[in-house]
Amino acid sequence: MTSKDGRPGSARLDRVVAEARRKAAAREKTYREQALKLYPWVCGRCGREFAGARVKELTVHHRDHDHDNNPPDGSNWELLCIYCHENEHARQLDAAGRTDASPTTESSATHRPFADLAERLKRK
Repeated sequence: MTSKDGRPGSARLDRVVAEARRKAAAREKTYREQALKLYPWVCGRCGREFAGARVKELTVHHRDHDHDNNPPDGSNWELLCIYCHENEHARQLDAAGRTDASPTTESSATHRPFADLAERLKRK
């Protein structure tokens, strides 16, 4: 198959390039692409920097957990790496599953491994 310019296969190439440009334009309209343009490519929790192919490991976290709330200024977003993003959602699920979900109530450890350390040191 030849195109108007006589190059074989260039019509197919033109279609592929046009489709790629169309998809790129559509991606730029998504909130992820907007967030990547607004914010530095750094995880908002652990501080790791991402560049090149590793940018795909950055995700957009909705601070209010409402995926339909996408203001153009990005005020509801933060970039988190996939690990910190998973951790954030796991914390939310854990908090929702607790019987006393009050955020001020912290559970403390019940095992005290050094409770009798002073006594043991006195014996020696």
